[in-house]
Amino acid sequence: MLLDAASMYFRAFYGVPDTITAPDGTPVNAVRGFTDMVSRLVTEQRPTRLVACLDLDWRPAFRVEALPSYKAHRVPGEPETAPAGLPEEVPDLLAPQVPVLLEVLAAAGIATAGAVGYEADDVIGTLADSERTDPVLAVSGDRDLMQIVRDEPVPVRLLYIGRGLNKAELLDPVEVAAKYGVPAARAGQAYAEMAMLRGDPSDGLPGVPGIGAKTAATLVGRFDSWAALRAAVTDRTDTRLAAPVRAKLAAAAAYLSVVEPVVRVALDAPVELDRADTLPAAPADDDALDALARRWGLESCVERLRKALAKAAA
Repeated sequence: MLLDAASMYFRAFYGVPDTITAPDGTPVNAVRGFTDMVSRLVTEQRPTRLVACLDLDWRPAFRVEALPSYKAHRVPGEPETAPAGLPEEVPDLLAPQVPVLLEVLAAAGIATAGAVGYEADDVIGTLADSERTDPVLAVSGDRDLMQIVRDEPVPVRLLYIGRGLNKAELLDPVEVAAKYGVPAARAGQAYAEMAMLRGDPSDGLPGVPGIGAKTAATLVGRFDSWAALRAAVTDRTDTRLAAPVRAKLAAAAAYLSVVEPVVRVALDAPVELDRADTLPAAPADDDALDALARRWGLESCVERLRKALAKAAA
């Protein structure tokens, strides 16, 4: 199981009231919500291996160099002022909680992973792509990760929590294909290509003017690769592109030439894990976990995490 940690703790922060505080009055709503989400996922999914994947760079240089508009609207000042390890502008009440929840994970013995210069999506994509032994379940509220679903060489699925854990959707290639109208045989790759054409304002991707989601899905369904679609733009003998659509794609040639590495998750990020990814049956450091629970008023959620670990190992 690969957790998109930032996606989860942001949802925990906004989903749990900030009246949940430590004994000294410090808000710990994100820590408690995140820890309870991990406990629930472990209890329900019973993974044997678990990694919480971190954003070490929420706006990587290689993506900004390719497309300067990438997430530019989220930058509160200069991009270089964004704190390392935290995605974009973080609410004042959330930022101090992130180190605490990372301490909880460490004391529990749950692995974390990151890659310098890359986003959590890239960490998840790299770990999923390299896996050859166990089925993979990624957990995220980011639709971009629909591109990693596959059946071979091991199944990779996405538990999409964009509407919360109670309304989570378990997505495989068939579900992604049905949901977005892309070919099931290469649903993950095709979803990414559809996103390139359609664009995504939330990430600063302009897309191709005049090409909406349905047209984008239809187009990627006519080609077996992004390269083939791009080649058809300049090949007027290729009847898979109608003249008006070809004209729109040709007008966006500069964008289409740079957008692929911006949208596709990296499969070769230099991922580093802080420990082995085997899910422990008991906390790695009981004393440290108890101290954190007392310091931050987390006794109940830490106890739920202990029970979840023991149950998963049973």
